[in-house]
Amino acid sequence: MILRVVIVLLLPIVLAGCGPRVEEFGGPTMGSRYAIKYLAEPGGPDRARLQAEVEAILAEVDEQMSTYRSDSLVSRFNAAPAGSCQPMPAPVLELVSFGARLSEQSGGAFDLTVEPLLDLWGFGPQSRGERVPSAEEIAEVRARVGHRHLRIDGDRLCKDAAVQLDFDSIAAGHTVDRIAARLEELGLRSYLLDVTGELKVRGRKPDGSPWRVAIEAPRDDRREAQRILALDGYGVSTSGDYRNYFEVDGLRYSHTFDPASGTPVRHDLASVTVVDRSALRADGLSTLLMVFGPQRGLAFAEEQGIAALFVRRKAEGFLVEESRAFRDLE
Repeated sequence: MILRVVIVLLLPIVLAGCGPRVEEFGGPTMGSRYAIKYLAEPGGPDRARLQAEVEAILAEVDEQMSTYRSDSLVSRFNAAPAGSCQPMPAPVLELVSFGARLSEQSGGAFDLTVEPLLDLWGFGPQSRGERVPSAEEIAEVRARVGHRHLRIDGDRLCKDAAVQLDFDSIAAGHTVDRIAARLEELGLRSYLLDVTGELKVRGRKPDGSPWRVAIEAPRDDRREAQRILALDGYGVSTSGDYRNYFEVDGLRYSHTFDPASGTPVRHDLASVTVVDRSALRADGLSTLLMVFGPQRGLAFAEEQGIAALFVRRKAEGFLVEESRAFRDLE
C-alpha cells in the first residue's frame, strides 16, 4: 500500500477590492500539515470558531486512527491477539467497511491490513530500517495480511488472525470529507481544504473564478506542476512512489505494496491522481490504481468511470495518460 505524501500544491490567491474576502488558517497534523482557504462573508462564522471545529475533528481522527500513537484505538487493536474483539466508534467501522468493499472490488489489491509488510520492508511505524527481507520472512508476514481476517460484530471490530490495520491510504480523505461537511454546516459556501495533500474544493473566489489546484509532477529533483485543474465540489487525491523509497543494488523499492506478493510493486507508474465528489473515494482509489499499475489501472478506471490521471516513467521523461472521465473534467 501507500503511505500518504503531500504532492498537491495550492496556487496563490490574489485578493482585490472589498466585500467577501479570502481568509486562511492551518497547522500541523498527521505528520504533515493542513490548510484551509475560505470565502469569509458578513455574518459567517469567525476564524477562531472554524479553526477550533476543524482541529477537534483532526484530534479525533488522530486519537482513533494513528498508527504512530501507541494509545490510539487502532494501535490498541493492532496490539490485541488473534481472536479478540474491540469496541470501535462509527468512523472506524465505516472505514473498515469501505476498505473491505474496495478490497473485494479490486480482488485484494487494496488492503488495510498491510502494516506488517510496511514494517518488514522499513516503511511502517514499527520498522527497524529499510531492507530487502527474505522470501521466508515475507511468507510469514503475508499469513497475517488480508481483510478476510476482519469481522464487524455490532459496534465491535474482531480479528481471527494477528492482523494490523493501517488507515494511511484513506484516513486523510475521510478527514477531508468530515471537515468539509462541518464547514458547510457552519455556513461556508466556498473553500479550498487541504489535509496532508488530500484536497476538496467548493464554490468560487471573490472575483468569480474557480479554485485552481496544481497536480505536482512526480520528480525527485524539483517540484513543478504536471497539470492545473479548476474544480468545484470535488475531492482530489494523488498517490506516488517518488517521495518514499530506497535503492539496493540498483533496484528501486517504493512504499507501494502488492498485498498478493508482499513486495513493492514493479511497474513504471510514478503517480496517480483521482478526482471524485468524495475525497475518501479519491484517496482509496488513487492507492488502488497505484497498486494495479498503468495498464490494469487505466482499464479499471475506464470500466468504473473513475476520473484518473496516470504518470508513467519512461527513458525520455514522463508519459501522461488520462481516463475518459478525467478528460471530461476539463
